[in-house]
Amino acid sequence: MTDSTHCPLCNATGSLAFFADTRRTYLRCSTCALVFVPPEFHLSATDERTEYDKHENDVADQGYRKFLSRLFVPLNQTLDDASQGLDFGCGPGPALASMFRESGHTVALYDPFYAPDTSVLTGSYDFISATEVVEHLYFPGDELSRLWSILAVGGTLGVMTKLVLDRQAFSRWHYKNDPTHVCFFSRASWQWWAKKYGARLSFAGADVILLGK
Repeated sequence: MTDSTHCPLCNATGSLAFFADTRRTYLRCSTCALVFVPPEFHLSATDERTEYDKHENDVADQGYRKFLSRLFVPLNQTLDDASQGLDFGCGPGPALASMFRESGHTVALYDPFYAPDTSVLTGSYDFISATEVVEHLYFPGDELSRLWSILAVGGTLGVMTKLVLDRQAFSRWHYKNDPTHVCFFSRASWQWWAKKYGARLSFAGADVILLGK
């Protein structure tokens, strides 16, 4: 039987209770500070896809583009002309990839439900974007390690995800209520990860993380 206290980011065991509501319990890892939902509360792939199909992410939606610009602008500033990128977890409407392409870059797409071509995960990229993705990952440690392995030296992994502040804020946080959100990072989590992988870490706003290789 899988140890439900096993941290899906750093693999440490013995994570402690952090919060509970009527839907789920949440544990916090004492090693990397990740807050996560134990596996028994994970959705099936079918139910997870049903939730994602409710999203309306139109490539041409200016409001959605403005939202994505929080990551696009600082990540694009790190890039040379005509860089090669990967939009990891692009979803059904890959607007971010379109924004990078409009800026002269080449972007491959990957999403387990909407662009499931795993061959793109064996390439080499100058940048990788993961916008509102890591909070959905059942195994974020494995997935981030794989992305880091295909990022070229000198490249940047750009992540957008809302960050845990403290237990009190978490208790009233709408972000935790999405049933597909199972992993919640904090600044401390990213600092742990950056140290482990030797990444250059910067926070470009409240929910944007840049990791340079």
